Parts: sequence; C-alpha cells; structure tokens
Amino acid sequence: MSESTHDVTVETPSGPLRGRSDGSTTRFAGIPFALEPTGERRFAPPEAVADRSEVLDATAFRAVSPQNPSMMDALFGGETEHWSEDCLHLNVWTPDTEPEVPLPVMVWIHGGGFEMGSGSSPLYDGSSFARSGVVCVSLNYRLGSLGFLELGHLDPAYSGSGNVGLLDQVEALRWVRRNIASLGGDPDNVTIFGESAGAMSVSLLMTAPAARGLFQRAISQSGALSSAKSSEQARADTDDFMAMGGFTSVEELRAAPVADLLAAHAKMSAERISDPEAVMARFGSPLAFLPFRPVADGVVLPTDPLGAMAEGAASGVSLLIGTNLEEWKLFAMMAAPSDTREKLLDRLGLLTEDPGGALAAYETDHPEASPAEMEIAFMTDFVFRMPAEAMVAAQVDHSAVWQYRFDWQSPAFDGMLGASHALEIPFVFDLVSDHRLHVLVGPEAPEHLAHSMHEAWVSFARDGKPVYADVDWPERGAADHRVLVLDLDSRVVEDPLSATREFWSRQQQASPNTSAV
Repeated sequence: MSESTHDVTVETPSGPLRGRSDGSTTRFAGIPFALEPTGERRFAPPEAVADRSEVLDATAFRAVSPQNPSMMDALFGGETEHWSEDCLHLNVWTPDTEPEVPLPVMVWIHGGGFEMGSGSSPLYDGSSFARSGVVCVSLNYRLGSLGFLELGHLDPAYSGSGNVGLLDQVEALRWVRRNIASLGGDPDNVTIFGESAGAMSVSLLMTAPAARGLFQRAISQSGALSSAKSSEQARADTDDFMAMGGFTSVEELRAAPVADLLAAHAKMSAERISDPEAVMARFGSPLAFLPFRPVADGVVLPTDPLGAMAEGAASGVSLLIGTNLEEWKLFAMMAAPSDTREKLLDRLGLLTEDPGGALAAYETDHPEASPAEMEIAFMTDFVFRMPAEAMVAAQVDHSAVWQYRFDWQSPAFDGMLGASHALEIPFVFDLVSDHRLHVLVGPEAPEHLAHSMHEAWVSFARDGKPVYADVDWPERGAADHRVLVLDLDSRVVEDPLSATREFWSRQQQASPNTSAV
C-alpha cells in the first residue's frame, strides 16, 4: 500500500465496512446486498443478507455475474473478470471529506445486453463522481439465463423468474436506502442511471411497483421501455434455450453446472446471429438478439410499461434521457449493413410496413448517406431514438424531462465507431484521459466535453436540473422536440432529424403496437 492510500472503516446498519482511500476518495468494493443465489435460490428472487457484527473487507472487487467471454471487455477498457453465481455485490465511492449535509446519491446500473458486464468495469469507476460531491454506487445483477429466463410456463412455482435480475437491482436499491446515510449519502435524493441494458433497466424500474420510492430521479442513456418482452416471447425464448441446452425440466436447469447454461446461451445467440433476417421476421424486432431481457409479466412489471408511464406510474420522477447519433455503428462492426438500395428496402420491410416511406424519410434527413449509413440510421432510430421519444412523450406530463443527443464522433478504429453506442460513457464518468479507454475514444478526446457532461449529470442528481456549461438546456414540453446536441460545440436544437421522427409518428398512429415507438 502506498503512502497516499489507507484503509477506512465505517459502521453501517448492515455491519462495519473496511474500504480503501486514495487520499481524496474512498471506495468500498464487493459489498454483498443479497444472499448467494444458488441451490434453491437459483431462478428465485433475491434474499437480503443478514446484518453482521464483524468487519467486512471491502477493499477489493469480488466476482461478477456468470457470462460468456466478450470482445466488449477489451473495447471498454477491461479484462475478463472472475465470475461466480455468488455475484450480488455492490461498490460505493465516497468523498474523503466529511460532508456538511448529506450528499446526492447516484446508482449506476451497467449495460451489456443483460448478458455481460459488471459494476466493477474500469469504464464505471465512480471516483470522479465522489470528487464532485456525490456518493456513487455501482452494482452487479444476475445476467443471462440466471437472471432473465422465464420458467413459469414450465413450473408455476417459478413464475417471475424472468425478472429476478431486475429484482436484484431493486434489492440493491433497498440496501442503498438503508445504509447510504452512514456513507455520507442522502437516501431521499437518489438518482439511478445506466446505459444500454442499464438504461433499459432504469426505464423499467420507473414503472416497477417494487422500486417505487427507492429513487427520485432517473437518467436513461440509450435504452427505454421497449426492451421489455411479452410473456409470449418469453415462453418462445425459454423453449429455444431449453432445446439448445438439451434441458427438459426446471429441475435439470437448477442442477446444471453454470458452464452448461452458458454454453446453451452461446449456442442460442450464435444461431440467431447467423440468420438475422429470419430472426427479425419471426420476432419483429432486433431486440430478439437479446433473448434474456425483463418480461412485462403484469407482476414485477406492468404488461404495458409505456402505457403505465403515460398513466403516471413514474409520476414525480425527474428524467434525463438521450441517445447517440450513430448507435448502430457499434453493432454494424459485427454484422455488415446493406450495401445496395434494394437490399436496404428488403431489410426495412422486415421492421416496417412502409419501407418506401421509411427510405424517403431517411433520404430527406440523410441526403448524402449510403445505403449502409441509412440502415445504421434506421436501426439507431428503431432500437434507441424512437423508444426514447416515446418515453419522453409518456413522462413529460408527469414530471420534468430533459433530452440530449450525443454527436461527438470517435476517431477509434479509423472512425468506424463514429458516435456509436456506449461512446458517451467515458464522458459521463469524466474518464476520457484514462489510457485504458483510448481504444474507445482515442487519445485526444475533448476533455471540456467530458467535464461539462459530467457536471450536468451531477447537477441533475444534486438539484434536479441538469446545468450544461453556458448552454441554456430547457425542459422538454409536450408540444416541442428540443434536444441538447452534445459535441465540440454543444447547442439546443428544435426537432432534429424531423422527417424521420414524423415518419415514425405516422407509423405509431397507424399501428399503435409498433415496437420502435
């Protein structure tokens, strides 16, 4: 241990914690918030840990949720972490100075398609938030089949197993509610925030009865309510998974080694990715490539989360929400988009009943784009931008809402990433100077953009209003489409890319069940 670091012990209602200080912030890592979800607890809701009297060594991260290897580990600055079913841990970063008043709390929910990732990734280092006067929390939750495999149609005793990963997040928030005051935080000023599957989780938690009152604000980065799947699709995904693994009963699943569950998951994912057109034709959404997602089951989640939000399920929860300009570029690196206009029309026809109208709208908003670039724009809108727009429309009458779009384009991979999915995370965490993340943002990412975004997120958590440098960032209204565009020269734009937004609005009016909106 260097001279600048030392251990810190703090008493909490759940028991004493020993963390590690670097002289300006203290990190408490690997704190269990629920019992090990193994044996009879596999596929079951989380159970809170008992209070203890002995000091918990929280100086190092612990195991993450079981998951298959992913190239995202390297892309996002991390190395493959040790996994175990005993993974329900959280991490807390606090300022070293004693606060005069309780500090705002920000709870980060990681992304990764509900099948990869962890709260201990270098991409989510909460030190910058602690230095900004925030108590920052990150957490693990069960992933893949262990967290989101609905088994109720096979055994009614396991109804709701498709949402236990989401319930893990609720249990972590309960731990925060009970313990965060002893770590300097204000349990009545909690903001949940997340990206991708984390943002989908944030959005869905806003409508989940079990999470009501556990947070007051929410930040959704590239994810919305459309991620929840129906009970019918959950059954189809479970049946596919059982077939891939050769499982015939819940008892076999409970007894199976985790490696066998991961192997079935990998086989299922590989089969779907091998024929994307067939998958989209079967399920009507590219989200089917993420077979383990929360279920709109009418118990943990409303059967219509968007409708529930429109009716006031998240009334009073302030929302900051946004997407990146070129989200789909990340996924296009793994599966090439259309290279001809004819092929593009065929693919658009899998997801809209009016491919010609869609193409005309995208040619209007993107007049210089190639067919591949227009497909990236279309998929960005289908999966991310338009679900965010729908969520704004549902929430704006019930609470304050601010919307952003992240436009800065990374030079990494010879510019192939552009303003892709996940690119904004190092800016939010003010980590663009971290050499481990240069593979994602390059060595000369604009630090002023990172500082301004980070401070806007902090001000939203602290005061309920995001303040971005010297730009007047207005609330969204029901009748406007004002968006803060985040770039080297950030600015508020009224209704950007209006032709495509209006196309999707017409689609929604003609077919209310359109999944993109």
